Amino acid sequence: MPTAGQSGKAPARSKRADALRNEQTLLAAAAEVFVTSGIDAPIREIAARAGVGMGTIYRHFPTRADLVVAVYRHQVEACAEAGPSLLAGADSPFAALRQWVDLFVDFLVTKHGLANALQSDSSGFAALHTYFLDRLLPVCAQLLDAAVDAGEIRPGTQAYELMRGIGNLCVGRDSDPRYDPRRLVDLLLHGLQRPQST
Repeated sequence: MPTAGQSGKAPARSKRADALRNEQTLLAAAAEVFVTSGIDAPIREIAARAGVGMGTIYRHFPTRADLVVAVYRHQVEACAEAGPSLLAGADSPFAALRQWVDLFVDFLVTKHGLANALQSDSSGFAALHTYFLDRLLPVCAQLLDAAVDAGEIRPGTQAYELMRGIGNLCVGRDSDPRYDPRRLVDLLLHGLQRPQST
């Protein structure tokens, strides 16, 4: 009777795991390149950052649009998955919210470039926007609720309005290098906090 190795089942599983890891590495590299060089960065720059050949990228993502959509989804997932981890590991719920907002701002900086690339396919972008809201609103709401329950922030702020406000603060970054949205986002978060009694 053949063993798992002889039947090919175990190697197939590890091959799938390797392929998934490779794809995640490609997506992370593409996101970094999009932030620094823009959405139209050469594929060879992404391949170099990921440490793979250009053929590997085209095998996973036959068109630039495929790559852009995959990067968008990858970043949404990373941001969504970070919320509960940050909440479990941070010193306080507000500290977790602040760390998550930093990740969200990083995502938004890249997202504006992705949004521009997807404008030609408005129905595709609408589906991605819905996906973005479906995945991230509950995470933001969980962080806000935890901070309210801990008495660290005032109640009444909705996840959608906070995320929309942060998004609006990030809009001007691309066109004005003197503008730092993080400073204003920090002021926004500071405004959510309950006054400390002396």
